[in-house]
Amino acid sequence: MNKIKLIEPYISFEQVETGLREIFNSGQFTRGPNVKKFSEDLKNYTDSNNAFLVTSATTALTMCLKTLGIGLGDEVLVADFSFPATANVVEDLGAKPVFVDVKCDTFNMCPENLKSKITDKIKAVIFVDAFGNPSGIDEVISICKEKNIPVIEDAACAIGSSINGRKTGNIADLTCFSFHPRKLLCTGEGGAILTNSDKYAEFLESKLMHGAKGLRGLGLDFVTYGYNYRMSEIQALLGHTQLVELDNIIHDRQKMYNEYKEYLLPIGFKAQKCDVVCEHNIQSAVFILPERINQLKLVKYLEENNVEATLGTYCLSGTSYYKNKYNDVQPNAWWLENNTITLPCHTNVDVDYICEIINKFLRTI
Repeated sequence: MNKIKLIEPYISFEQVETGLREIFNSGQFTRGPNVKKFSEDLKNYTDSNNAFLVTSATTALTMCLKTLGIGLGDEVLVADFSFPATANVVEDLGAKPVFVDVKCDTFNMCPENLKSKITDKIKAVIFVDAFGNPSGIDEVISICKEKNIPVIEDAACAIGSSINGRKTGNIADLTCFSFHPRKLLCTGEGGAILTNSDKYAEFLESKLMHGAKGLRGLGLDFVTYGYNYRMSEIQALLGHTQLVELDNIIHDRQKMYNEYKEYLLPIGFKAQKCDVVCEHNIQSAVFILPERINQLKLVKYLEENNVEATLGTYCLSGTSYYKNKYNDVQPNAWWLENNTITLPCHTNVDVDYICEIINKFLRTI
């Protein structure tokens, strides 16, 4: 049988064939109608005031930090259970990522640990919606508001998730999405920044246009330095084509995740906890392993049976670079890195087969 991948994009060539032909016929590959439509659709979907399409969630995070004036000597509190990009963008600007441990049930930033690490040097907090789960962000925002600390939501995995009826993109001061092929909405590479702040939007609009603002004679007036992190027309076409189907995609993934839970919870696996006020998009089907199961051996066994699987994600403070530099490994994040597994979750997944393979593995130990 063919290998069951962790995720497959929810889009076909036939869905975008007409749109691609229109782009090629027009010759406009950037800053065209598809970019405008996708950004407007994102604003409408999330109920956010402003949306900016960029090249990746990494550049989105970088621009959020620049919007807040983060630089040399500053410190940023970072959720420790995430992909390295979350901390790398802080490090790249000459600031220091201060790692906040996570809760072992939601996998998200621990409010008590957050409080203990707030100092006068802290200029921002990056909250990560682990695998699309926004649980706990409201408490983090409340803590930060008291200290006048802005919150960046690394919602790379969380498009379509919500808390108390508010979609991600309309919760934190600044929010970043990813449209990488492993995400629910794929544009190849790509990302977005969303904010309700007109002040932040004004800064981003200029910075993402090489620093331009207004006109000067026959051309633009460049009032500051800036960047070209813009999304292309082809990417935007892929994005807005999928966005209209996103809620259906999420519904199907939630159904599949529940099927996994029916099989796995009775044999000792534990599911990621999601607060009752939250809607989780199930970006990834991640489970805590029973104590008797070795993570590496199970992943290898699944691979031998044509099932792609991997760890949940990384304890950032435990990676070689950050451990060697700061020596501040967070225990919960480290434990989760070594005791979680991500299983395939998409249209072409046979949950019965995968769980059967897991049961076979259990009989070998």
